[in-house]
Amino acid sequence: MNKALIVSLVLLSAATSAVAQKNQASAARAGQTAQAQETASDPAQFRKDFVKASEEYRDSLKALAALEEKSLKRLEEKHAQLKQLHSEGLIARRELEENETALADARAKFENAGKQLASAETVLEAALKAPAQPAASAAALEVASAGTVVRSWTTGHKGLDQLINYYGNQYGVDPYLVYCVMHQESRFSATATSHAGAQGLMQLMPGTAARYGVTNPYDPAQNVRAGTRYLRDLLRLFNGNVQLALAGYNAGEGAVMKYGNKVPPYRETQNYVRTIGTRYGSGLHPTIKSYAPKGGKAK
Repeated sequence: MNKALIVSLVLLSAATSAVAQKNQASAARAGQTAQAQETASDPAQFRKDFVKASEEYRDSLKALAALEEKSLKRLEEKHAQLKQLHSEGLIARRELEENETALADARAKFENAGKQLASAETVLEAALKAPAQPAASAAALEVASAGTVVRSWTTGHKGLDQLINYYGNQYGVDPYLVYCVMHQESRFSATATSHAGAQGLMQLMPGTAARYGVTNPYDPAQNVRAGTRYLRDLLRLFNGNVQLALAGYNAGEGAVMKYGNKVPPYRETQNYVRTIGTRYGSGLHPTIKSYAPKGGKAK
């Protein structure tokens, strides 16, 4: 066979293989994104995933606490031996003091691990319980409609206003609430990044962005879609209570559950809820659509 033909066939085979691998990788990424989006739209799955993540975090803290306890016991045993040696004049005082410092550090680490574990257990216990509040009625959970004052608002960017209205209406969240959250989070800056790592218009944390299938948190459409869905899921998780949804958006849903489905006693979170509440309007009425609207399943 002609050498040139052989070389051409080899190159063609390699190119075909590379394209196939690229297509498989793209399909896998698309599957993961679709799965994340499907999970995010299901309140029951949302809660289930949160419980699973809480259990994994609790278990990792248990392992850490066990290691810290083991290290502490070794240092305590060593300290007892060094005290005996020092009393007999066999070692210098400095060596004993160095061990005492290490022992104090180990004790502090063990105590800190215990506190983190207790906090994780509290969050997990709250997450496993059914919501404390009775489910809000369908009428109470209907999005603002007839008879409700329509607020006039704008971000100053027509395209961004359209995104807020589109995703707000698609996911059953009052677009004005989305606007208020976005105003507080980023002042409508698509490139905003916080010191804690929150990104984009709705200031999505990396974990939240991944949960909702966001591949580029600085893309306005992806960011607004994910932020609005997260608000929708928080509203569902807390039975339409907007104050708790806002607190969850700021401090995390785990913190709200940890404090018995109340706004956590964090100054930043309380100011956040108060500021948006003042802008959004008194009463903070629920703004999410009914779980089971007429004619089919909830969106």
